[in-house]
Amino acid sequence: MIDYLNGIINHKTTNEITLDVSGVGYAVYAPVSTFEKLPQTGELVKIYIFEAVSGMYGGVINLYGFLTREERDMFILIKDEVPGTGAKKALEYLDKISKSFADFKTAVETKNTSLLTGVFGFTKKTAEKLIAALKDKISGVQIIGQEKWSGVKDYSQTSVVSQAIAGLIAIGYKELPSRNAVSQAYSEDENVTLEKLIKKALNLYKDI
Repeated sequence: MIDYLNGIINHKTTNEITLDVSGVGYAVYAPVSTFEKLPQTGELVKIYIFEAVSGMYGGVINLYGFLTREERDMFILIKDEVPGTGAKKALEYLDKISKSFADFKTAVETKNTSLLTGVFGFTKKTAEKLIAALKDKISGVQIIGQEKWSGVKDYSQTSVVSQAIAGLIAIGYKELPSRNAVSQAYSEDENVTLEKLIKKALNLYKDI
């Protein structure tokens, strides 16, 4: 079992990293929250790995990567404990939760659906499902960092990349090419505003 990989970033998109480890390229799926914190292409990075076996007779091994053990532990907890949640859906949940693991843990433990819907953008139905599945399990996940929003009512903020992707999907564009277009646009200017990022991504979309 692979615990982590130390390697050079050969290529990266908002959902996948190609990591060069001693001349071997590893394709690693990653959440947007990890992508946004990665160093530039060509730089060294340490990625914590979760291996998932799929396909007929377990013939396919997929690697999922995270910058911290905290992210990986939360991903595993969600994938294993929330009904109907595979690896892909767990990554989507993690993108939202990564705004504040401490607040998410508090929201689940205190059954605070308002915090889950207001800060993390979950529907009420999903928030209730997460609470039911995780309330007795989440205490075992070590959380680093302090709460940001507990007790606050006006709080919703998301990352510029996540907002741009969500914006394209909302107006009818497909998810995968939207992610790729936003990824490419963001890689060209990581200080870009949301409005400019969406415009650049729309110009790139037709070429993806």
